[in-house]
Amino acid sequence: MLKLSGKGSITTCDGITRRDFLQAGTLGAIGLSLSKFAALQSLGAVAKGNDERSAIMIFNLGAPSQIDTWDMKPDAPREIRGPFKPIKTNNPDIQISEIFPLHAKIADKFSLVRTCYHTAAAVHDTGHQMMQTGRLFTGGVNTPHAGCALEFLKGRRNELPAHVMLPESMGPTGGNLPHGQDGGFLGKAYDPFVLNSDPSKKDFKVPDLLPPTEIGEARLERRRELRHVVDDAVRNFEGNPGAQLMDSNFSSAYRLMTSVEAREAFDLSKETEKVRERYGMTRFGQSCLLARRLIEAGVRFVTINTFITVFDEITWDIHGSKPFTSIAGMKDIVAPMYDQGYSALIEDLSQRGMLDNTLVANLSEFGRTPKINPAGGRDHWPQCWTVYFAGGGVKGGRIIGKSDEIGAYPVERPVKPGEIVATIYRSLGLNLETHLPGPNSRPYPLVDFGTQAINELF
Repeated sequence: MLKLSGKGSITTCDGITRRDFLQAGTLGAIGLSLSKFAALQSLGAVAKGNDERSAIMIFNLGAPSQIDTWDMKPDAPREIRGPFKPIKTNNPDIQISEIFPLHAKIADKFSLVRTCYHTAAAVHDTGHQMMQTGRLFTGGVNTPHAGCALEFLKGRRNELPAHVMLPESMGPTGGNLPHGQDGGFLGKAYDPFVLNSDPSKKDFKVPDLLPPTEIGEARLERRRELRHVVDDAVRNFEGNPGAQLMDSNFSSAYRLMTSVEAREAFDLSKETEKVRERYGMTRFGQSCLLARRLIEAGVRFVTINTFITVFDEITWDIHGSKPFTSIAGMKDIVAPMYDQGYSALIEDLSQRGMLDNTLVANLSEFGRTPKINPAGGRDHWPQCWTVYFAGGGVKGGRIIGKSDEIGAYPVERPVKPGEIVATIYRSLGLNLETHLPGPNSRPYPLVDFGTQAINELF
């Protein structure tokens, strides 16, 4: 991951020299070889489409129970239906759980896909891979996150990163496998910018974008000199065809430190207290607000991890026994902050006229077992679960697919993870027949052959 707020693959020293910059800027360092660039050009992989579109992926790490949230089964036996009741929404065709009263007020703006499934192992990591990249990692090939592929194909709009991850990347979830939150075979140059900070904290800032308060004038002057070095180097490269091979992620990483545009985008103090409180003064709520600011500033793709790990906090992973929570705990701890943050985001985007051009995808790695376990929770269940979309060309108020009477299996319109990712790509205007330069510079399909977006959503 590209982390300017902590230890990352790129560090900026105060005493950097022109030679250091030029060495760092070589093609080998950024992972984009001549053969890869040539392959990209020959395949026509620079996608064409709606360049105004952006996306926010909210990844519900831990996996919500479909039966207790968006696909309730009130007529099922007690051990299936759970403790919650369905409530009406502002869309007569949709009922959802009573634990999401704010969702109910905006149900006309999002559409549910109730039949997502996969057949891989029921562990968190495999679901993370498939739902964010479209594929299960096999044969040592790690496919890129959708936001990373987007950056590779469309680049940045300005000095801000094309793909930002909030509040940090996924931590351990039990499988010790990659989560699919980086550039994969595209290389480190296409990793997202990872915030690595909690935006709900009173002292929140992006450390490497804002010089520390104790920094001296001498160090400030060296940073100014660094900016001049970078600017000179870029100008010198402009007439050189090799400059096209230089990844913008790398060069603009230096500019981020002194970019007024970047500081403004990350500065939540620019928001009124009323707006911040509307989103909720929680890590998730303020991440949603920051995502809106970043999209507004020109970032193409923002990934929000609702939780970071299933071990150190209460999450959607409701096994019931400690250290996890029960179904009731989900209602009291998880649902309120999630309901508030998501509803505020959708309403804010809509009121600002941004929703039509901003896809908001709420995903998770699997669902939960239909039958409540003896501890009062539900266990892992990849056979059927619900995800949902809003904005970005998606028509709200729709239900795609139907599960059986206990929410265990799809009975109408089953949807694979690859179709979910293809739907994101379609919204962003990417050609699904595009190829990426994969391992050993061989053409690698953006999506598997025959995989289509969920066209009923549009």
